[in-house]
Amino acid sequence: MSTQFSREEIDQMPQRYRATFINSLGGFKSVVLIGTKDKNGQENLSIVSSLFHIGANPPLCGLIFRPDSVDRHTLDNLLETGWYSINHIHPGIIKKAHQTSARYPKEVSEFDEVGLTPEYPEGFDVPMVKESAVKWVMKYREKHYLEINGTHMVLGEIIQVVVPIDCIKEDGFVDLVSTETTTCSGLDSYHEVKPGTRLTYAKPDTWPEEIKS
Repeated sequence: MSTQFSREEIDQMPQRYRATFINSLGGFKSVVLIGTKDKNGQENLSIVSSLFHIGANPPLCGLIFRPDSVDRHTLDNLLETGWYSINHIHPGIIKKAHQTSARYPKEVSEFDEVGLTPEYPEGFDVPMVKESAVKWVMKYREKHYLEINGTHMVLGEIIQVVVPIDCIKEDGFVDLVSTETTTCSGLDSYHEVKPGTRLTYAKPDTWPEEIKS
């Protein structure tokens, strides 16, 4: 049995109920920690579930940041320095990662507050999360203000990647299941991922076959 909601009914939902409803409607998505540091050396760490792929040549990905009505320490820092890190989450650090969403003052390091360890890759002055298995350094490239809801879309270039060598397949596929990378739905639901099914490149005259690991 199903139910349905009109746009008017959605608009009439209590604010937090509506946010939870719409955020979880789109299904599973990437959830990552963004590491930054301002020009004064103050570290910041925040959890974000808006990471999306843009292209592989050059290697680009994007993030969506909330409107200016709230503090934007992460966004301010990466715009100030031009650098940030993206770090995957696994079951062992879910609670710590989630806690970074608390509204700590700018002068407080989320690394210290939640018990995660900053580490600096050689040649870069941007903090990564030591406990994360898959992580990479990003260089800021563009920011676009989205008038429709006041959010900011940031586009960045992947500069350096840290990943366990044994999770990279012969064709370059990164097996995130083997690193226990966590996904999420909505604002607060975290999920472990089971091995999936990889299929060969789709062609009009050929039915896809399963790619064996």
